[in-house]
Amino acid sequence: MATIANAFGIENALEKLGVNEINKGTSTGSNWFSEGEMISSHSPVDGKLIGKVTTTSREDYEKVIKTAQTTYKEWRKVPAPQRGEIVRQFGNKLRELKEPLGQLVSYEMGKSLQEGYGEVQEMIDICDFAVGLSRQLNGQTIPSERPGHVMREQWHPIGIVGIISAFNFPVAVWAWNTALAWICGDVCVWKGSEKAPLCSVACQNIIAAVLKENNLPEGISSIINGDYKVGEMMTTDHRVPLVSATGSTRMGRIVGATVAERFGKSLLELGGNNAIIITPTADLKVVVPGAVFGAVGTAGQRCTSTRRLIIHESVYNKVRDAIVGAYGQIVIGNPLDETKHMGPLIDKDAVNAYLAAIEKAKAEGGTVLVEGGVLDGEGFESGCYVKPAIIEAKNHFEIVQHETFAPILYLMKYSGDVENAIDMQNGVAQGLSSAIMTNEMKEAEKFLSFSGSDCGIANVNIGTSGAEIGGAFGGEKETGGGRESGSDAWKVYMRRQTNTVNYSDELPLAQGIKFDL
Repeated sequence: MATIANAFGIENALEKLGVNEINKGTSTGSNWFSEGEMISSHSPVDGKLIGKVTTTSREDYEKVIKTAQTTYKEWRKVPAPQRGEIVRQFGNKLRELKEPLGQLVSYEMGKSLQEGYGEVQEMIDICDFAVGLSRQLNGQTIPSERPGHVMREQWHPIGIVGIISAFNFPVAVWAWNTALAWICGDVCVWKGSEKAPLCSVACQNIIAAVLKENNLPEGISSIINGDYKVGEMMTTDHRVPLVSATGSTRMGRIVGATVAERFGKSLLELGGNNAIIITPTADLKVVVPGAVFGAVGTAGQRCTSTRRLIIHESVYNKVRDAIVGAYGQIVIGNPLDETKHMGPLIDKDAVNAYLAAIEKAKAEGGTVLVEGGVLDGEGFESGCYVKPAIIEAKNHFEIVQHETFAPILYLMKYSGDVENAIDMQNGVAQGLSSAIMTNEMKEAEKFLSFSGSDCGIANVNIGTSGAEIGGAFGGEKETGGGRESGSDAWKVYMRRQTNTVNYSDELPLAQGIKFDL
């Protein structure tokens, strides 16, 4: 194991999480996976090999799905509050293992240690939310137009929920789905990112221990490992009625079309191209940390990362200078060191995409305010560390319209009323997160109105990044339209059923139709 890993206790963390040098599957808590190809997980922090995971063959996949089918028939019979009790215990296990799991997230994915801990806290929070929700899966009673009749609406489990998650949140997004799906009575099959496979193994080990302690079948939670070909096994499988997929818009188009073709349901959480509007009355003490964290947190690899600052011309120079000055204080390096603000990109493919985007922005006429580039030398041996860049640009630039998963921030001006800024904010294909910085109530309300931001998330005087689990998370347009986490997002994991009960001695028909025999 690497020196960095030793210094920051990663070996000890892996031991606590049951993650070995060679992980032969743990598809459902058992070593079911055949002796096949291996995925090697290298840390972007130092380039060192962390461990390997066996990929899922078609034969392995069939075993997982058949176990999930059998388990579902029993799990759905367990009363919802009792299912909530299992989620409560899972949340408590996460509390006990927050430190080692957060360290693994940071080391395998590259985000700062504080963000790694924060991701595990999101898992704990959604478990708490789901426990309360397990006693509130309410339907409703509906007045009937017919005498002696009552109508009701109730919700039933949907079955097997397939989850495809991305590398940037290698554990939290899975938990958003599973915690809700489990209390709804569903079972889950998870394909984590092949770029962070050990995180999924660790999570599976944690829930497998909870299930074993409660004498419950392991098929309530399963994992499958591999690239997009393994994901295709789920998206084309009619036995999986719901596929929740997080990733790029390109991936979402394929998943959505494939699942729809077989009349399945999909929950899509795709790309973002998020902007902060900065008005003349904005408070720089709020603007600067909100914009900078949004742009460089997780090295710009959040779907909610801030990509664009739309600044009123009257304050443009002041805001620009403040943001550029703040970038000079960003410390880049080993994310396990809590004095560092920004760690590496996930891999060298991401680095190449970052460099290409900068060159594209220059070619389109952008002016570089803060130079980017790849860092090398001591501490940067992995080749995945880059400098955050700021570029003056126009909203219509092709590269600005495109989401680049990297710390590149585009600055642009608007003039006139806030409606002009809102038009710019909305003038991209994605619709995930948005924000406005203003102390003018009218501007804030216009931004939040039906004619304001077209995003699924719209914030006032906070940045675009860092959503709480209590609200539904997701976006519109090419972001996919899905909703996860809080509010009534639980309904996607269930099927709706309308019941009509006749307790009279007659059989009147709806709409006054007569059918006399």
